[in-house]
Amino acid sequence: MSPLLTPLASPFLEARNRTVMSAMTRGFADSDHCATPEIAAYYRRRAEGGVGLILTEGVVIHPTADGYKDVPRIATAKQADSWRPVVDAVHEAGAKIACQLWHCGRISHSDFTDGHAPVSSTTRAAEGLNRQNDKPYGDPRALTAEEMPEVYGYFVDAAHRALSVGFDAVELHLGHGYLADQFLDARVNDRTDRYGGSVENRCRFVLELLDRVFAEVEPNRVIARISPSRWMGGLYDWPDLDEMLAYLIPEMWSRGLRILDISCANADYFATSGRIIRTVRPHWNGVILGGASLSQEDAEAEVRDGWLDMVTWGRSFLANPDLTRRIENGAVWLPFENEMRNVLA
Repeated sequence: MSPLLTPLASPFLEARNRTVMSAMTRGFADSDHCATPEIAAYYRRRAEGGVGLILTEGVVIHPTADGYKDVPRIATAKQADSWRPVVDAVHEAGAKIACQLWHCGRISHSDFTDGHAPVSSTTRAAEGLNRQNDKPYGDPRALTAEEMPEVYGYFVDAAHRALSVGFDAVELHLGHGYLADQFLDARVNDRTDRYGGSVENRCRFVLELLDRVFAEVEPNRVIARISPSRWMGGLYDWPDLDEMLAYLIPEMWSRGLRILDISCANADYFATSGRIIRTVRPHWNGVILGGASLSQEDAEAEVRDGWLDMVTWGRSFLANPDLTRRIENGAVWLPFENEMRNVLA
């Protein structure tokens, strides 16, 4: 039997197998930023296809945290309740589901934040055009130290809402250039206060956030996504990668984190997150998720050799809602095609 089909029985996370549908922005929420019956059916199909764990698309934690058109939020009780049929559908089909909590930071525009300037670690706007409105990214406002607890509170409140409607866990999105990553990344963070400069200072936002979350949420219900290495028109690493990992990973563990999603998005795994995982794994006794672009053969080897506990796929699950069944049956995987982005199938 494929190692991908063996149950995960970690003290920190249990799942019927090692396959994970990764978070992917879809943009099919209704006008109130609520999940719809079509979204519930979309996730149900992956659960019926045998997946062990689903990480939802990014779900925005507060109106000022948004950055995309037609994405769901979990900032109100109504928005949270709209996810209950999604969770129930996934559970009925035997899978688990975690809600990815999302703050876009400067990867935004006031068009998406109810007229407010986006916030960030910096006042420098992200480069390029925002594909959501074909405008330059908005000039962000740098969060003050006094505002940090309020932002942490948005995450905590969103976590409570998610867990109250039945999600098995929440995932804190700390990567891919969004708000938390804007503090971690020395190319972006140009602060001169206690949240910028040194490795310790640039990690402070994330570590204080974890402290706030773990004061109210059990560690085995929290996943954290980081992306120290990814592809952005070329290989993109945190500039002081080794020093950052040597400090951040033990500090995250000491605060209670036990489930780590090391993500590279749609990039070559072995050139990006696979390389990071080989640095982190000897020092991490918890659960590690990763993969994204792996073939079945390579994914099986990563689990068999102990690098990964669960393997994530994104586009492969868009093309193959029954991807896990295909692994079980030795069936061919259908290729991803760009037009699949435009439908919720």
